Amino acid sequence: MRDFSRRGLLGLGVGLGAAAAGVAGCSVVTDTSPVGRAREGQGGAQEEGRLIGDGSTSFTGKQPHQPKKPVPLAPGETPPQFVVFSWDGAGEVGNGLFPRFLKLAEDHGAHMTFFLSGLYLLPESKKRLYQPPKNAVGASDIGYLSDDHIKDTLKYVRQAWLEGHEIGTHFNGHFCAGTGSVANWTQRDWRSEIDQAKSFVKKWRTNTGWKDLPSLPFDYGKELVGGRTPCLLGQDNLLPVARELGWRYDASSPGGRQRWPQKRQGVWDLPLQAMPFPGHRFEVLSMDYNILANQSKNSTKAPPHNYPAWRKQATESYLAGFKRAYETNRAPFFVGNHFEQWNGGIYMDAVEEALKGIADKKDVRLVSFRQFVDWLDVQKPEVLAQLQSLDVGQRPAAGWNGLGKAA
Repeated sequence: MRDFSRRGLLGLGVGLGAAAAGVAGCSVVTDTSPVGRAREGQGGAQEEGRLIGDGSTSFTGKQPHQPKKPVPLAPGETPPQFVVFSWDGAGEVGNGLFPRFLKLAEDHGAHMTFFLSGLYLLPESKKRLYQPPKNAVGASDIGYLSDDHIKDTLKYVRQAWLEGHEIGTHFNGHFCAGTGSVANWTQRDWRSEIDQAKSFVKKWRTNTGWKDLPSLPFDYGKELVGGRTPCLLGQDNLLPVARELGWRYDASSPGGRQRWPQKRQGVWDLPLQAMPFPGHRFEVLSMDYNILANQSKNSTKAPPHNYPAWRKQATESYLAGFKRAYETNRAPFFVGNHFEQWNGGIYMDAVEEALKGIADKKDVRLVSFRQFVDWLDVQKPEVLAQLQSLDVGQRPAAGWNGLGKAA
């Protein structure tokens, strides 16, 4: 799970401060949560639905706990304030962070996107099944999970989907440096990586030999409509492949601004964004590790006396990014995270406090990326164009009542 061989993202500009890479993120017999029991029925895993392939996944019907079908904005209607909290890697390694944030989401009516690393469902004993592009067979810049942690990851990925969250992809080996970096991958390389990422999800039962765990309750081939690349690198060659696969969005752009998104090569481009960084003139990327990079110079175990002030600064940065959008152009606000206890877990605390401070505001919708593009795709082109014309911190000149109306 851990990956401390970071590489700074190039080209983000001085304004983002010290840029950083997007990193990845108990033995159980059955899912004993109420949601799991409801799905399993008396007969266990075999009664979950129509099994797919080796039974690693299954079709259980429409995903539960989804928002109402989106409708176009009426002329003069103020857009909702969308906020997406997303998680890179989405593996549970015994630190309790995956269930912690599932509970937080449940408490506040939030949906999130979990970008699952395919390798987190592949036992290290089977590592040679992974043939990463431009790297040695079985190589990975993130660690393989223990068997117990794979079981926990399966449990919480299953629970997440049943509770209405999205399961995207963070691909596999997280290569960010050298000639094998994803920055150098071709379209053919990305096709191979995606095929393997899907395979590790669809065939975890074959690869592990575990027969007594419940299936994942979704068809991953249909569920997977977007992802985020390792270190936010390689998007240019990924996008044509994403379009061919029918993906609806990509969340790999670095250094985006707080504006309404547009499509690139037919795919919604949903970047992490530069947001205010209290105490500094420059802005910071809306991801936990980027805040860390500016605070502790990439150290994940800095002296603890710094933690209270850094926790407060991180929380205020998220809230400032939200406030700027909420009070002006209502651009969606995207936050990236990892299930890590860096610097004493202060970034996890900051994300939790920010979500709590955002959730009860009028017009706020805490959604997954998939749910957000569902909304985008039903909007009238002319209304979207007007939203996209608003700059960072810019309100409509004629007020929201004037936006969307014919001139």
